[in-house]
Amino acid sequence: MKKLALLTLVLSLFILGKPEKNLAAENLQAKIDSLQEGAVLHLKDQTYPGNIVIDKSITIIGTKHTVIKGDGTGNVISITAPNVKLNQLTVTGGSMNRNSSEEYAAIKIHTNNNVVEHITIRNSFHGIYLSQAHHNKIRYNDITGLGNGEIAAQGNGLHIYYANDNLLEANKIEGTRDGMFFEYANNNRSVENKISHTRYGLHYMYSDENIFKGNVFTMNTGGAAIMNSNHLKLEDNQFIINYGNQSFGLLLLQANDNYIAGNTFFMNQRGLYIDQATRNTITGNRVIQNQIGIELWASSTDQIFTLNKISDNTFPAITLGGSGEGNTWSQHGKGNDWGTSFPLTDLDQNGIGDFPVTYHSSLHQLLEDQELTSLFLKSPAIAIYEKINNTLNSDEIMFTDKHPLAAEKTSHASLLFVALGLLVGLILLKGRHYYALHLEGMEGKHKR
Repeated sequence: MKKLALLTLVLSLFILGKPEKNLAAENLQAKIDSLQEGAVLHLKDQTYPGNIVIDKSITIIGTKHTVIKGDGTGNVISITAPNVKLNQLTVTGGSMNRNSSEEYAAIKIHTNNNVVEHITIRNSFHGIYLSQAHHNKIRYNDITGLGNGEIAAQGNGLHIYYANDNLLEANKIEGTRDGMFFEYANNNRSVENKISHTRYGLHYMYSDENIFKGNVFTMNTGGAAIMNSNHLKLEDNQFIINYGNQSFGLLLLQANDNYIAGNTFFMNQRGLYIDQATRNTITGNRVIQNQIGIELWASSTDQIFTLNKISDNTFPAITLGGSGEGNTWSQHGKGNDWGTSFPLTDLDQNGIGDFPVTYHSSLHQLLEDQELTSLFLKSPAIAIYEKINNTLNSDEIMFTDKHPLAAEKTSHASLLFVALGLLVGLILLKGRHYYALHLEGMEGKHKR
């Protein structure tokens, strides 16, 4: 009896000495279960165990150093009630099991009208997963995957599945499989997100009437892949340095009636890649210094290209698989600005060239016959090939712009500064990440 009493006393003193670590953290789920609807729970600067379920409408607010850590076997946080708010947490340790019938995430949301903001997510399969969840606000979150070497083995930063009318705003996503993945998801708004070092910054399937505005897609294998989706608006986005064999800034595949305006496509393998797509309006964009400005397959018809600046690309526009005669390169008497590659006369000074611009090329033959041709687009051999075919009159018409715009007298210095700024920012972020890891390692040594 005396030994039992002594043991009880020692355990009590241990718990009282470190109450936050031994009671509060271990009973986070119990604490949530004890709350009333509408309650606000403030968490402290400590690590709490994850795999929690939030089944009532509450608000959870952390601090800069609040961590919810899963055990690697499921979702770290599951939200099964509406009107839940999460703010300022680090969430880590979700399951990476790809063979499960459930796709796990750091935060998985099954309900409506929730707000998830200022969350840092690490070491989870998907970052934030919306499953049949509508009218949610997902904003100001920082999601980092395992990196380029592990892209195929992980999930997506934001996964939007059968989820409508959500706002995805100002999230930073890096190193996941796809930055944002949409499937059967309509009427969502994606605004000012920054996505880099993924397979596709945006991957989009069977989803209609969504808006993408002011997002930045840089250094991905593909900037945005829009597939089997209609009536989208893509405005004022930046697709910069998405580069590699078969890479692109924006892919439209079986995508119809979309409005693509005011975007920048800069230093991509292909600026725009359009296949089996119809009735898309592409207006007011800047397509500059890409290997191929626009790759347009003849299976795509009724596109309208107007008021775009398409200049300084290795090849401005290539039509593959046929003539592509069903597309038009001007609207209401206004075509596109082709830069200094196509000198124009504008005797009446109305800003419209006095004669059409017609571009001939034989490059389509190489691209159709040799898959790896895209790797050598800057090679002098390609230029020689074009000149030989031009001499032999074997070139084909790639496009005719009946009302070309007079070239703007501006430089691309601003675009170069944007690209350099993005690169410097990414390098600094990487350096800060490695420095933080180094400090953690040093602290661990001192503790030991």
